[in-house]
Amino acid sequence: MAALTASPRARVSAEVEGDVLVVALAGTWEITEPRPSWTEVLGARNPDRIRLRVDAVEKWDSSLLLFLFGAQQWCRMTGAYCDTDALPEKIRLLLVQLTASHETSVPFDRSVNFLVTVGLATQDVLVKAREISRFVGECVLSAIRLVRSPHRFRWRDCLFEMQQCGAMALPIVGLISFLVGVTLAYTGALVLRQYGGDIFVADLIGLAMVREMGAMMTGVVLAGRTGAAFAATLGNMKANEEIDALETLGIPAVNFLVLPRLLALGVMMPLLALYSNALGILGGMAVSKGLLSISPTAYWVEMQTIVSLSDIAVGVIKAVSFGLIVGLAGCLRGLQAERSAAGVGRAATSAVVTAILFIIVADAVFAVLFNIVGL
Repeated sequence: MAALTASPRARVSAEVEGDVLVVALAGTWEITEPRPSWTEVLGARNPDRIRLRVDAVEKWDSSLLLFLFGAQQWCRMTGAYCDTDALPEKIRLLLVQLTASHETSVPFDRSVNFLVTVGLATQDVLVKAREISRFVGECVLSAIRLVRSPHRFRWRDCLFEMQQCGAMALPIVGLISFLVGVTLAYTGALVLRQYGGDIFVADLIGLAMVREMGAMMTGVVLAGRTGAAFAATLGNMKANEEIDALETLGIPAVNFLVLPRLLALGVMMPLLALYSNALGILGGMAVSKGLLSISPTAYWVEMQTIVSLSDIAVGVIKAVSFGLIVGLAGCLRGLQAERSAAGVGRAATSAVVTAILFIIVADAVFAVLFNIVGL
């Protein structure tokens, strides 16, 4: 048994139990009073496992957290395992927040073996999948209620969101789509002109824009523009406790805040995708005229021989799905945001990453399904 006392208030004892060093804190810990240091408590020992206990602590403030944080940091730097299961939940939560604020200055945590890390990661994935499934289910039930009682829906909010994510996005979507068409035309011309197939640039641009690039680029642009805006707006409302006020009044946040945004994106994304298709084809036409000396009329006629209504339908179906994905990701991350300015920023970033990831996955799934059905 080894004991160390810095003052009549804060006390620390360290006892070895097998291969575990049990560090017990007691007394009253106040920031204005002296407190024991971790190096003094540890002495010359170099344990592989440390267990922290605060059962005998009568009163504490940030002084206790600083001591426990120092112990955790020593464990992370030396590779020892730090057992905090005996700590109260409130103290563990505060330690997590304190550790998160010092992540960049601490080496990688090697105190947990590989199997434990994989298990924790799998558990985290399952929890997040359950949250996403629950949120999607709530949105589906809210949509069913909308169909049954459309007069209770806030159509004014939906129209406002349509303007924000639709009409206001036309300039950036048009610019990017035009440049994508230009890029595809230049890339296709490098290969096709070697075989005298310059005219087939129209086929390349038409199919690529209508089936893939139009919906894909529009989804990516709206993920960075609208999805992040949704997450920031809802995250800020959560930080200001506005969502809590709605729930207290008996107004579901999904019905009041999420569904209008989802419906707005689901309606405007196909229109923006068609607009993107037109601008991309126009960009390819400009390159074909300037680089390959193909007249706009010949370009248009050749493109019509390869692009059919089924190709346009494929792009529209993808656009609707991508719009719903962007809306779901933005609203979900906004509702999950922490109640702070930093939490709102992280929610916006997470919304963009989540939306783009699921857009890529959905596009791959659509490619397989459309190939199976022959579209």
